[in-house]
Amino acid sequence: MTQQHKRHKRQIAWVAGMAATLVSGLVVAAPTAASETSHLVRPGESIQAAVDAASPGETVRLLPGTYRESVLITTSGVTLRGSGPKTVISPPATADTTNSCARDGHGICVLGTAADVLTDVSVRSLTVTGFPQHGLWASRTDGLSVRGVSARDNGVWGLAQQRSTRAAFRGNTATGNGDAGLFLANAIDAEGGATDTGGTLIADNRLSDNRIGITVRRVRNLTVRANEISANCAGLFVVGDESKPAAGAMSITGNTVEKNNKLCAATPRLPAIQGSGIVLTGSEASVIRGNKVIDNVGTQPMSGGIVLVASMVGALNTDNVIEHNDLRGNATADLVHRGGGSGNTFDGNVCQSSEPAGMC
Repeated sequence: MTQQHKRHKRQIAWVAGMAATLVSGLVVAAPTAASETSHLVRPGESIQAAVDAASPGETVRLLPGTYRESVLITTSGVTLRGSGPKTVISPPATADTTNSCARDGHGICVLGTAADVLTDVSVRSLTVTGFPQHGLWASRTDGLSVRGVSARDNGVWGLAQQRSTRAAFRGNTATGNGDAGLFLANAIDAEGGATDTGGTLIADNRLSDNRIGITVRRVRNLTVRANEISANCAGLFVVGDESKPAAGAMSITGNTVEKNNKLCAATPRLPAIQGSGIVLTGSEASVIRGNKVIDNVGTQPMSGGIVLVASMVGALNTDNVIEHNDLRGNATADLVHRGGGSGNTFDGNVCQSSEPAGMC
């Protein structure tokens, strides 16, 4: 072997050695799953204690099992992550008054204030069930993400928020809740015009056996997309009133709304409801497109497939676009336009009956 070949071989060995050293250093420096900033909670331990200890950007991880407590989140950037449906949060055996969430009868609360809006909180992959009020309740938040959460058999709302912007509710299940499975509002304790949600997204959720599948009340600028809504008294309610701006400016597309035929008694805000698919009361400039609305059957004032009626305070629907929906087997009719209002258009829908006639 020539001297030149020997020098070349030594250079290759030196480069390989340096590369191995660098890779080794990188491996040592790289964080492992065990060193991620997280707080692990086991059944029998306190979720609240871990949440209170978490800083922005940290995660509270829950192992499978049942946790009997309410959980109050008041720190931005915190993630509460379960291990799937078998991570269950339910009420304690005895009354808990340790925080406002527990005192008010909710399961999980994400609560900011007017002066300090809570940002980028995430709740994922768990079940919240059996609470007398709401499964998950959020107020004064921005960028809240709720994914893979099952809200079952709670007294009022399954998943709910008010005074909040840019939320995403995706891939959740809400069943057996006393009112809406998923509820969004400008404010539940005050009147006023509809608020801009900043593009909140409600997508890929399954909502069944509630009073109403989804209620959006006095809000604007959001998307309701690709949800499966069945076996409620009503599928989807868009609720406005006489205040300005009106509810609306939303996109309702690609949802399957089927057999929402339970009968629910009247309340101070609504008459009895049964067989209602998608209902607009006092909405403006919303687009309802490409939905399957099938076999929603009833004889109540809001029964039918896609129904436009005046709100309880007489607010009218104006400038809404209802197009390219597939409507079959709904009663009192597939398309229902009652109570006045102007500028509403019906185009390209596949349907069999309408009130008044001629809209199919």
